[in-house]
Amino acid sequence: MKKFQWAAPAALIATGLCTALYGGAALAQSKEIKIAHIYSKTGPLEAYGKQTAVGFMMGLDYATNGTMMVAGKKIVVIEKDDQGKPDIGKSLLAASYGDDKVDLAVGPTASPVALAMLPVAEEYKKILLVEPAVADSITGDKWNKYIFRTGRNSSQDAAANAVALDKPGNVVATLANDNAFGRDGVKASKDFIKHAKIVHEEYLPVGTTDFTAGLQRIVDKLKDQPGNKFISVGWSGAPTPFSKIADMDLKKRYGIELATGGNILPAMVAYKQFPGMEGALYYYFGIPKNAINEAMVARHYSQFKAPPDFFTAGGFSAAMAVVTALNATKGDTNSNTLIKTMEGMSFDTPKGKMTFRKEDHQAMQSMYHFKIKVDPAFAWGVPELVREIKPEEMAIPIRNKR
Repeated sequence: MKKFQWAAPAALIATGLCTALYGGAALAQSKEIKIAHIYSKTGPLEAYGKQTAVGFMMGLDYATNGTMMVAGKKIVVIEKDDQGKPDIGKSLLAASYGDDKVDLAVGPTASPVALAMLPVAEEYKKILLVEPAVADSITGDKWNKYIFRTGRNSSQDAAANAVALDKPGNVVATLANDNAFGRDGVKASKDFIKHAKIVHEEYLPVGTTDFTAGLQRIVDKLKDQPGNKFISVGWSGAPTPFSKIADMDLKKRYGIELATGGNILPAMVAYKQFPGMEGALYYYFGIPKNAINEAMVARHYSQFKAPPDFFTAGGFSAAMAVVTALNATKGDTNSNTLIKTMEGMSFDTPKGKMTFRKEDHQAMQSMYHFKIKVDPAFAWGVPELVREIKPEEMAIPIRNKR
């Protein structure tokens, strides 16, 4: 891998990060762009939230060449913990807009929290850039014009995974979270699956520790079905069901295989037990080939002695969108100006170019069809690229009522 030289000296980067993270009185300037980053510092999606935060700060640093400045204004990031709870997220966003006087907000991690926050953005007439919450309804029937999303939505997940799963003769049972993320994901899958047959939907709460009963219900529905049988898992949060699925040895006992999308690297450790498994994912550090991904991977290895993960890329992408928009407006944070600028705006990310669709402000982006390879050099099942699925290949519906 070509070594990337970060643009700014270490001391300048450290100063910029300190200012952005804490915005202390001694460092505060009269010209500031204040951003609230509201995410799950704690709670079931803590790992996702922390990755997003690292990626967001790293992306701001990269996009501003280490200065944390846009159009002569210092970027100040105020971090808040929604704990994965909708009521807390809603109140934190209101306080950010009303008391902290932030210019815009980024987050949250969980879809139920995002849905609670959408009306607050509309009430205060301020931008909320959603990253990484996934539910279709965020840019669908619950959407308003102040909402943009760099994270992928459930339909993008479903359209991409249909490439690998939707074949005649395939019989599918779904396992998903019993929340907006899980149910929107299954709904989208049903919309995109045209050839395979879905015979059962199983929903379990985030934080479930015993998957036995739910998986047994799935087995009972699948085991006597003709054709190629799959459990399609759309799961967020810890613990995950993958180890339990592997322990049940369903392929050997019933001919039931696992199908799922990408996940964070700790969750993908269990994928090593499913060599050859196919699916589609949002990001894996070894797949996109571009200068920004190379820079992020190199910087992350340097700082953390490990590769960036699924949601690190998402946070980085959100930062790239913010700085691209603010550069275009020359630092003007007026919401109407930002909306006009961001509608149809393209911006570079570790995944390549993304574009905010004008109709619903969803970032259109590539996904990646993968096949799992077992490599002893890695603790997780390695997703090898089968092919990049371009945005124009996915007929992502516009679900809002604009």
